[in-house]
Amino acid sequence: MLIVYSREELEKYMKDEAESLKDGPVLIDKFLENAQEIDVDAIGDGTDIVVAGIMQHIEEAGIHSGDSAMILPPLTIDKKILLEIEKQAVVCGKALHVKGLMNIQFAIKDSEIYFIEVNPRASRTVPFVSKATGIQWAKMAALVMVGHTLKDLGILNYRKPEYISVKEVVIPFNKFPDVDAVLGPEMKSTGEVMGIDYDFGTAFLKSQQAAGQKFPKSGSILVTVNDVNKPGIIEPMKKIKKLGYNIISTSGTARYLIDNGIECRTVFKLSEGRPNIIDEIKNGNIQIIFNTPAGKEAYADDAYIRKTAITLQIPLFTTIQAMLALAQALESFHHKGPGVCPLQEYYNS
Repeated sequence: MLIVYSREELEKYMKDEAESLKDGPVLIDKFLENAQEIDVDAIGDGTDIVVAGIMQHIEEAGIHSGDSAMILPPLTIDKKILLEIEKQAVVCGKALHVKGLMNIQFAIKDSEIYFIEVNPRASRTVPFVSKATGIQWAKMAALVMVGHTLKDLGILNYRKPEYISVKEVVIPFNKFPDVDAVLGPEMKSTGEVMGIDYDFGTAFLKSQQAAGQKFPKSGSILVTVNDVNKPGIIEPMKKIKKLGYNIISTSGTARYLIDNGIECRTVFKLSEGRPNIIDEIKNGNIQIIFNTPAGKEAYADDAYIRKTAITLQIPLFTTIQAMLALAQALESFHHKGPGVCPLQEYYNS
């Protein structure tokens, strides 16, 4: 599975995968670029449908849902759109006469809602939704399937939590040195963790720490992104700079940051001389890396940066959405810090 942007990329993919594609047709879908993806888990008893949880992906649509960090409940989606998503989930579940669990994936682009897929079965998100809401949804589904109704079980409508839960994935890139550490439409994760708090930044911070990431309260952050993503880095970089971190960038990204009033230091690419990006990383001068995949001419440099980050266990973020989330997490890290609270207190709030 691959996202392609040109005829040349499509032809190369077909040639490279000719052996595996010889026995069947090739499905080509139109890709919604820069869309927001939403996951919905719902439960039905054959008559009534109730939404169990609505999850906003941190990564954009196109990243496999199994590799996407998720927020429950959504934080930046318009309330009218969320109400329409809940309505569509109920209508869809009733039309399918769902008895048990159901998962629907939506995409939002330019305020339009698109169905990606509907699965009348339990999804991998059910354990997360159960822990985030305090309801054993798999147990409820089993009871429904043996004859109980949702009304019998006291499940009458969607209940939005008053706190924030963040699901983060664990991806073993360090065990596969030849695999580029960038997310795409093929699932690569092998596990997941969760952070919970009343503040999103702190919940995201907890999820990252649970996934094994270690964030310093000072140091330098390497930022090197493609031209398409440059406008999206201004907001998180301003927040991070204000916290006292140093910013190191390659020439193109550095010019863009400086033109937008963000001070940074320029570092050489691999082909430009020494000391270059990899020297800075290996010498311990970089504590966090922001890197989005660039064009073909810079792919080798980018891939090597990401592989070096994984080898040295340096926190690596490859999407603008994750960068925005990290900026909020670092703010919480500096101003509040992660606290501990029993799940029961969240459930009773």
